[in-house]
Amino acid sequence: MKVIKYPAKEEWSEIVERPHLDVSQLNATVQGVLDDVKNHGDEAVKRYEEKFDHAHLDSLAVTEAEIEEAEQLVSQELKDALHLAHHNIAAFHQSQKFEGKKVETCAGVTCWQKSVAIEKVGLYIPGGTAPLFSTVLMLATPAKIAGCKEIVLCTPPNKEGKVNPAILMAAKIAGVSKIFKAGGVQAIGAMAYGTESVPKVYKIFGPGNQFVMAAKQQVSLHDVAIDMPAGPSEVCLIADETANPVFAAADLLSQAEHGFDSQVFFITTSEKVLEDVKKEVEMQLEQLPRKEMAQTSLDNSKFILVKDEEEAIDLCNTYAPEHLIIATADYEQLAEKVVNAGSVFLGNYACESAGDYASGTNHTLPTHGYALAYNGVNLDSYNRKITFQHLTEEGIRNIGDAVVTMAENEQLEAHANAMRLRVKSLK
Repeated sequence: MKVIKYPAKEEWSEIVERPHLDVSQLNATVQGVLDDVKNHGDEAVKRYEEKFDHAHLDSLAVTEAEIEEAEQLVSQELKDALHLAHHNIAAFHQSQKFEGKKVETCAGVTCWQKSVAIEKVGLYIPGGTAPLFSTVLMLATPAKIAGCKEIVLCTPPNKEGKVNPAILMAAKIAGVSKIFKAGGVQAIGAMAYGTESVPKVYKIFGPGNQFVMAAKQQVSLHDVAIDMPAGPSEVCLIADETANPVFAAADLLSQAEHGFDSQVFFITTSEKVLEDVKKEVEMQLEQLPRKEMAQTSLDNSKFILVKDEEEAIDLCNTYAPEHLIIATADYEQLAEKVVNAGSVFLGNYACESAGDYASGTNHTLPTHGYALAYNGVNLDSYNRKITFQHLTEEGIRNIGDAVVTMAENEQLEAHANAMRLRVKSLK
């Protein structure tokens, strides 16, 4: 980890830079796989499953028998945890339901919005270094609450052609319609274009490695919407002298173990806390099963000492983290000043893991600085807002002349005439 003490503001832009990968070759590879899936459907998906996941598949669809088998393989303890998490996620997202109201903008002119669910959504659930069954709950639960008619899930199988049982259990709890054994770029292509087995969807959600992210961005140009652009996962932790170094180190490592390219960004106003957390990270790292991965991530990470909390929050807003933990005495006041972040965790007891699994907030969040302009997945992510308007004769009298004048000045005569005829009909 790189320690930076009292950086000048002119250095901040360089400090908040994420590692950049040369993706030119990656994009060419991704495009080739997408084209193959588009042209050859199931046959191409099965071929890539054999190549990348080493699974020989007769069928892509997960059967009811496989779901029943998975239910027997998942421990009661994990089932109970999944149900608890699902309850909290559902409660939080249920509270986000949109209630439109009619507004009379002027006499005789009424406008309103209706929220309509996206009919077909696709969820991508990685199954590589960790089977992310929690992401099934995060993506499928709001989709079901929104009223999406078809919820399609793709996830890679193991070498025996089986999907992780906990992923299938979470899918059943959350109400997924159809599940398919497909991972990586081929899964994104299958949902974007449709194959003989996999339905074409209108929007794709879910995290993944750099190949999956590149595939999502490529299909979003012409074929399907996506939840958000994203990069490797990251956390920023702001601490003062009241922070618990043991907790802080654990939080940083929980992020670092996500992947080799994850990033940890630690900001503190206390040099003692910086040193204590640094030592604690090194001690806890030794106990982790994913030590090598966490260590590589920590090599890309930064521990920054700043002069006060004002500077800490300004630097954090410049970084725009996916996850932000504020472990300070006055976390409520600092929280008011957060303008760029995906999800925020307040106080010494609000660890990122809570939001990742069971507090109720969504863990599908903007990374790589995209929190400057994007929010995380929420109920609105699964809906479209359709606007309506109704005009009476009085409405025509009130806005008709203005519409004609504006259309004439934009030199759009047909627009002007559509209103002009109505104005004349009332005279």
